[in-house]
Amino acid sequence: MTFKRSSSSREHPAADVLTARMVGIGMNFAADGEADADIEGALVDASVLGMEENDLRVLAVLTTWLGVHHAHVNADRLVRLVKAQESARVRAYWSAVATWLRKDRRFARLLALYRGAAVEILATGTGFQIARRGEDDRFAGTKLRVPRGTLRDRSDDVLEPSMLVKKHAGYRNRVLMGPSWRADVWTVLEKAPDVSIAEVARRASCSFATAWQAAQDFRLLGGA
Repeated sequence: MTFKRSSSSREHPAADVLTARMVGIGMNFAADGEADADIEGALVDASVLGMEENDLRVLAVLTTWLGVHHAHVNADRLVRLVKAQESARVRAYWSAVATWLRKDRRFARLLALYRGAAVEILATGTGFQIARRGEDDRFAGTKLRVPRGTLRDRSDDVLEPSMLVKKHAGYRNRVLMGPSWRADVWTVLEKAPDVSIAEVARRASCSFATAWQAAQDFRLLGGA
């Protein structure tokens, strides 16, 4: 996997770092995983690699992961990170994901981040392949044109929720509390209970007020 192009002011990780993060959130690549990796950061960085560097293997696994685990994504944070992307192809992917996962209304805000024409996933021959094989059912009628079979969808490519909940502390807290900033603050505090509120907010990527309120509850329970 290569990872060269930067499409926003956010710094993207080196290829080996991204691979470790993807493995850490439950994508089955042949590498060691980063413990409790940043879920939304890994998802968006994987989409940049897939759409900007044409890494269809990564894009396939990412898409399968979303189909399995989308209910436990912090949608507020995901939208913020996608909004920071300058790449029209990356935004088109996430717009298409929002259409595909339309029953999860939390992702509806992603639709507004791309209003252009439909993007073809292949550099050449997308229309020909769709005419020959049809469209990937997940992306039919979306802002991303994907021939059937281009992005394989195999359950073995990702961990099941019952496995990821044992492996990833942040994912487990989202299952317990919902995919919220509160759950992410709780995860930070479980690892570093004495860290300052400002640092908690930084690590959880949330506001100071959100971190402060969750920290009060965390410490209240800790002293009970």
